[in-house]
Amino acid sequence: MIIPWQHIEQDTLTNLVSEFVSRDGTDNGFDLSLEKRVEQVFRQLKSGEAVITFDAETDSVNIIPKADASALGH
Repeated sequence: MIIPWQHIEQDTLTNLVSEFVSRDGTDNGFDLSLEKRVEQVFRQLKSGEAVITFDAETDSVNIIPKADASALGH
């Protein structure tokens, strides 16, 4: 299920994005600061390039490209 980022409280959204960009495997190989990576994800959410998804089966939240969400039937 896609959760519109606009429906998430700002502090919660900031924490979610910060946690996402600091996960193992999300380092893009560039020497960007955590702050810059958070800014990039916010831009992608606001432009619609990325979406926040919730998986009830695993009780987990993720941020994925919108194209990937469409492929999953979200």
